Amino acid sequence: MMNFTKFPKIFHPLGRWGPEKVRFLTTTNVNQQKAKTAILMLNMGGPQNTQQVHDYLLGIMTDRDMIQLPVQSKLGPWIAQRRTEEVQKKYQEIGGGSPILKWTNRQGELLCKQLDKVAPESAPHRHYVAFRYVTPTTAEALARIEADRPERVVIFSQYPQYSCATSGSSFNAIFDHYRKHEAPKGISWSVIDRWPTHPLLAKTFAERIREEIAKFPPERQRDVILMFSAHSLPLKAVNRGDSYPSEVGATVHAVMQELNFCNPHVLVWQSKVGPLPWLEPFTDAALKAYSKQGKKNFILIPIAFVNEHIETLHELDIEYCHELAEELKIERIGRAAAPNDHPIFIEALTDIVAQHLKKGPKVAPKFLSRCPHCVNTRCLESKQWYRTLCEK
Repeated sequence: MMNFTKFPKIFHPLGRWGPEKVRFLTTTNVNQQKAKTAILMLNMGGPQNTQQVHDYLLGIMTDRDMIQLPVQSKLGPWIAQRRTEEVQKKYQEIGGGSPILKWTNRQGELLCKQLDKVAPESAPHRHYVAFRYVTPTTAEALARIEADRPERVVIFSQYPQYSCATSGSSFNAIFDHYRKHEAPKGISWSVIDRWPTHPLLAKTFAERIREEIAKFPPERQRDVILMFSAHSLPLKAVNRGDSYPSEVGATVHAVMQELNFCNPHVLVWQSKVGPLPWLEPFTDAALKAYSKQGKKNFILIPIAFVNEHIETLHELDIEYCHELAEELKIERIGRAAAPNDHPIFIEALTDIVAQHLKKGPKVAPKFLSRCPHCVNTRCLESKQWYRTLCEK
């Protein structure tokens, strides 16, 4: 009898919070004492309700850092409009909206609480959330920081692995904002742009995987294929020199080292958009191929995501762990939870920021360099601006 995970235990429907509650889940200033150090947490974000879906998609489809389309000013809005209803249905199936803001605030609160203990010289610390395509936006987060006037701002990317399409877009949004507005004086800025091989990140994923392996019958546990799934990237970006694929691979290797290479594993890619060639093998295609080989037990691991959102709760959980597993008659399939608020992950975030504050550098040479085939003048201008900003 087939045994599959329909909705893993990490499902947290946003519907329990309600749209009115979510509206206030932005930067949570629990401690009203003036912050000395601001931690600006960058991520793509997700609609908190179905009414935000269209504008969210429009932001993605018109962002040339994220995706490049012919006649983008016309085609992007058309695609966003065409996909809105379909994507709204997906959000309804996971509770009405994305829980990414809830998780990011939770992570930020726990991070700053720990930082106040381990780095008292830079305390009090306060987190601010800057989402790319939905509130709280980059501009909103920067306005709050400017109003609070901290002594230092650490721009902390919540993408462990750097890509020009995701991390780069978030960093460019800050650059674009300060091209139109004067940067505040008297604040020291620094950047944490990537952290794919931090040992505590690897340990967190390893713990999540062990939790799932333990759910399989003992005689099957060694046969489970660990499928590390990350958001795919157009080959055009890969060929340009984007470091994302190699950094995702480095994270996978670090996790498997932590697990002592206990099981067969593979890196697969999900969430392709549009007709152009993207990184393969795709997650669903790999499941189909393994099933033809007679493989029957799998765990999907969202290796490039630090919290639950549409691509874990719907694409992995519903489309693959439920619908596709049933179609393929898979014996058992599980999905490792994203790091979320796992204590080891909070330790990882704390250590990353604490070490950055103590040892630097304020901005890494890798962040200031460009892809070998980059011809984007805005990218050049952005990196020159960050070099100057972080020298102050």
